[in-house]
Amino acid sequence: MNPIKTASVCGLGKLGACIAATLAARGLEVVGVDVDPDKVKKINEGVAPLDEPLLAETIRAGRSRLRATLDPRETVATDATFFIPPSPSLPDGSFSNEFLLKSMQPVAKAMKDAGKRNHLFVCSSTTTPGAVDAVLVPMLERELGGICGRDFGVCYNPEFIALGDVINGLLEPDLVLIGESDPQSGAALEQLYKRYNRNSPRIARMSIVSAELAKISLNSYITMKISFTNQLRMIAARHSKADIHAILDALGSDSRIGKKYLRAGLSYGGPCFPRDNRLLAYTARQVGLEAPLAEASDRINERTKQELVQKVQDMVQPGDTVAVLGVTYKPETYITEEAAGLFLAQQLKRRGHRVLIHDFAATPANSPSLHEFELISNLDEFENHPNVKLAVICCPWTRYRDFAPASGTRVFTPWHL
Repeated sequence: MNPIKTASVCGLGKLGACIAATLAARGLEVVGVDVDPDKVKKINEGVAPLDEPLLAETIRAGRSRLRATLDPRETVATDATFFIPPSPSLPDGSFSNEFLLKSMQPVAKAMKDAGKRNHLFVCSSTTTPGAVDAVLVPMLERELGGICGRDFGVCYNPEFIALGDVINGLLEPDLVLIGESDPQSGAALEQLYKRYNRNSPRIARMSIVSAELAKISLNSYITMKISFTNQLRMIAARHSKADIHAILDALGSDSRIGKKYLRAGLSYGGPCFPRDNRLLAYTARQVGLEAPLAEASDRINERTKQELVQKVQDMVQPGDTVAVLGVTYKPETYITEEAAGLFLAQQLKRRGHRVLIHDFAATPANSPSLHEFELISNLDEFENHPNVKLAVICCPWTRYRDFAPASGTRVFTPWHL
């Protein structure tokens, strides 16, 4: 396997655009591939194709080495191709391979037509454990007419990033996870990361299925920690003198536990945690086992959402106007997928309340689910709104700390802002 000096990135979405930009900014020649002409046009103009902090600056920093195209055949001139298309959840909890197959097949065909060998195929989308070896590798072997590990290489290389801080997360990770089809492919990707990362993260190399399990297990463990926190918060709420914030601060001081994600608040959401946790439960069922901790985390998370709705309902009268502040699943991103604030707004509206919403990043343009609600466009002006009975802060944007509505509007938040 040749050293990776040039790379292509198929899928210029929330993660793929950031991977392409950071690779170019760190010195690689990069070709981005996408089916969306608008994303390709923006990348070639040096413009960020989506909202993500530092992405625009990173694209500008590597612009001389970054270009985008609609043509997957342009990947042939690169040493490795990273694939980051969507991998949507199916009803049983597994992840679909449809978009990965559609993304990889034309690249493999282009490699065969060009007579190219030793290309490295890197899957960065989350997959159901076993899918790379059972589905993706056989497809590549058929399309390329070769043998994986001899004629080409495959690595499974998911990223552990947080939306709203993707650029820093890519460049300074705690962990680089590499599942390798063969030692040469893993070594080539490891050497790339040693040049690419600004820090010196742990680079963990293992079999592909081990890496698939490690990825979803890491996120499932974090969801378990969040659900434990919410379970404890609900118990503490039944004791009048219990202070959940003091309790969690004490628990987090133990090095075996740590303070990360040990914060009283609301349910976890977003595109990774809920889906990866359910995928772990699915993976256990597929081998005749159960994953009761993962299943319990999911149940507590759903109960946390319902508890929020009930608590808010108890604070207002039928038909009252409620403002939901913060409808993204976390600060510094516009993503509303499985967010507590969006869930609350939807439930209140269906129960007959007038619902106003506000967020510092999410808009109907980037989050179509918001089209059904009335928007608070100016939070300062809204503070003097006399007809809102309750304002609920559902996402802990720090800018909500100073929110001070007019008398007559009650403010509720489970977050310690």
